[in-house]
Amino acid sequence: MNEQIRVSTLVGRTLAKLGVGHVFGVVGSGNFDVTNTLMAEGIPYTAARHEGGAATMADAYSRMSSKVGVVTTHQGCGLSNAITGIGEAAKSRTPMIVLTADTQAAATRSNFKIDQDALARSVGAVADRIHSPATAIADTVRAFRTAVNERRTVVLSLPLDVQSGAAADEVGAVVVPQPTKIRPDAPAVEKLVALIGAAERPVFLAGRGGRGAREEILALARHAGALVATSAVASGLFNGDPHNLGISGGFSSPLTADFISGADLIVGWGCTLNMWTMRHGRLISPGTKVVQVDVEDASLGANRPINLGVLGDSALTAADALEALRRLQSEPAEKYRTEANALAIKQGSRWRDIETEDVSTAAAIDPRVLTRELDSMLPAERIVAVDSGNFMGYPSQYLAVPDEFGFCFTQAFQAIGLGLYTAIGAALAQPHRLPVLGAGDGGFLMGISELETAVRLKLPLVCIVYNDAAYGAEVHHFAGHHTGAELDSVLFPDTDIAAIARGFGAEGVTVRTVADLAAVQPWLDSYRAGTQTQPLVIDAKIASDGGSWWLAEAFQGH
Repeated sequence: MNEQIRVSTLVGRTLAKLGVGHVFGVVGSGNFDVTNTLMAEGIPYTAARHEGGAATMADAYSRMSSKVGVVTTHQGCGLSNAITGIGEAAKSRTPMIVLTADTQAAATRSNFKIDQDALARSVGAVADRIHSPATAIADTVRAFRTAVNERRTVVLSLPLDVQSGAAADEVGAVVVPQPTKIRPDAPAVEKLVALIGAAERPVFLAGRGGRGAREEILALARHAGALVATSAVASGLFNGDPHNLGISGGFSSPLTADFISGADLIVGWGCTLNMWTMRHGRLISPGTKVVQVDVEDASLGANRPINLGVLGDSALTAADALEALRRLQSEPAEKYRTEANALAIKQGSRWRDIETEDVSTAAAIDPRVLTRELDSMLPAERIVAVDSGNFMGYPSQYLAVPDEFGFCFTQAFQAIGLGLYTAIGAALAQPHRLPVLGAGDGGFLMGISELETAVRLKLPLVCIVYNDAAYGAEVHHFAGHHTGAELDSVLFPDTDIAAIARGFGAEGVTVRTVADLAAVQPWLDSYRAGTQTQPLVIDAKIASDGGSWWLAEAFQGH
């Protein structure tokens, strides 16, 4: 006869059996048992200081690893505290489980009573729940399958009365689901190949959905004579290819933008071709043909008109297209992949290679100079996370990453304050790399409670704080229309963030000039020696370069 166990224990054991990778959370009475079950089953657990931090840590972990991250919360207020991070994950289609307690159905007057399913759906997550002791395993497996196979963030509610019930222990019957890859149909591939064959200046643009298809896309690009680029979230995917333009969109160098806007065919591989990646359509010239390859029919043409939508896995589609293209043309075509273009790309596709006026003063450093210097100082084997704000282009444009798992960009919701959480989750997903955070002073202070988490975890994390004592995006946006006291709502006194960091147990360095960066070197020396166990916070007092054009475009778009 099977042992009778609590449903909460059964759910935890089932998720462990399914292979979740890491749990993040804040534990209360409602999620105490299920969290401890996961820990007892060997799943690593990170206690965050706020549920919002825990949710984004789980999101970043899922993006940067091959496993599903879990965030666990108390019912009601625990879930609502996490909702911004859940919204970011849901909008990014991150496979993630939000394991949250819920009030009993009969507890209509409970302080914790909210409509959790409606809250989840309101930010784009899938609402699911454990319905009964008899269905607990099936409900858990269904939620996991939805997260993995449909690339969705699933809020799995465990009502208190259900989770305290008894169930038979049948965890051994769990079958780990495997997602099925979609092969495109032959007519769609033939249409794609016809467009590629007719193009003279093709550009292949890969997004997050193309991250597992690097070699297939590059093989097709080389035969088709196409340049390659990525959206921000797939930065690093085509590193090493001489015809790699880097990031398409607001972070593009002028040369990259010129090449993309000069294309007569743009093929998006697992890329939504949204307003950021295509600069509100300005990177698509009149007459340019646009193709989108995606595993979801609803994504095809969702953001802009396309000439062809191909439903299929990026790797399988690229491989089938190459086979068909070789039948059409046996030898590789040069087209856009000329030696002259490769040389131009080498010299001008990265911002750090482009000369800019140094606007540094005696009291503040040019953020471009700062980031260029740090790019040279920091180890190349790194994972970069970026918060949202006026500063965000500097780390995104100037800090090189080793591959597509070296850049974690939680920007789908455009929420300020997620950067530190992102860096911690990404660091735990890629522990062999130096985690580097780029954040503004506003966003860093908004999420600073999790600096204690980084200290407690002994993470050798570099936090670059671009400190302009303001919400810089708003300052630059409204400065042309408002003056004086009207901007006081987005301006702040100078804050000694380095001192605050030391209070948390991290190391803190204030940087106003290039010479001040010498104080970073001892920390880096100990990191390279394998003895560094403290985060480093660089409080960089930055000069204004007039405001970021990437956010100017964003404000115009809204």
